Amino acid sequence: MATGDAPVVPDGLRYAMAGAAGLLGVIGVMNAVRVPPLKDVDLLIRNLPSQYEGYTILQLTDLHISRLFPATWTRKVVERANALDVDLVAVTGDVIDGSLAMRRMDVAPLGELKARDGVYMSPGNHEYFLGYSEWMQHFSQMGMRILANAHAILERGGARLMLAGVTDRSAPATGQPRPDLAAALAGGPGGVPTILLDHQPAGARRAAARGIAVQLSGHTHGGMMPGLDRLVARGNAGFVSGSYDVDGMTLYVNNGTGIWPGFALRLRRPSELTRLTLRCAP
Repeated sequence: MATGDAPVVPDGLRYAMAGAAGLLGVIGVMNAVRVPPLKDVDLLIRNLPSQYEGYTILQLTDLHISRLFPATWTRKVVERANALDVDLVAVTGDVIDGSLAMRRMDVAPLGELKARDGVYMSPGNHEYFLGYSEWMQHFSQMGMRILANAHAILERGGARLMLAGVTDRSAPATGQPRPDLAAALAGGPGGVPTILLDHQPAGARRAAARGIAVQLSGHTHGGMMPGLDRLVARGNAGFVSGSYDVDGMTLYVNNGTGIWPGFALRLRRPSELTRLTLRCAP
């Protein structure tokens, strides 16, 4: 071989490499667009009232309802969610990709979500980029309670939990209020375990410093695939997928119910329909 000549790759090897790449691509897309399987996670909470032992929360996040995830997909997700018969549904943002005019029919099945203590939502960055005020009003009309720098008190058998939610870090770029945990907690009862809905996980240490028991987040899509997850970690304070102990607070970063259509690929980072069960920590 003359100096500077490229090595010759046999045709058979080139075809095999192309075939393997195509197969991985097909598998990755199929993993991305399927209706997610159930994932069960126990959340240990210190000083959890006994009345809330075994309390179940279904977390939905990053549905990215769009042409890729239309009404038929949304309806199947809702059917599976309702069949779980949970106590509460928590939606942690990025529900849609598209304006209300474009996605009204595709999101309609979400109005059928049911849980004993209701459906609560905190916004994600995509809500701000695609018509925040219209979407929040629409989701409220569908029966979701919006927690944007606000909280709700849950009561069961004389015991209480606090559920709080903050706006997304992208909010100020669209003229909306920045995330304000102090405002979200203001007026809440002291000494009550608090579960925080925050679309992005990067602020977890600040939440832990305020005594939050559990933070539920999404946004990262679990890193989508090995290798890429390292890049995703850099923009999210190192939090990418699953459970973390953050200074005594439990952070759960959900891989997502759906995924952003602009990069609809998953390899070894599966989507999830996540049932969280509260347990009293020893």
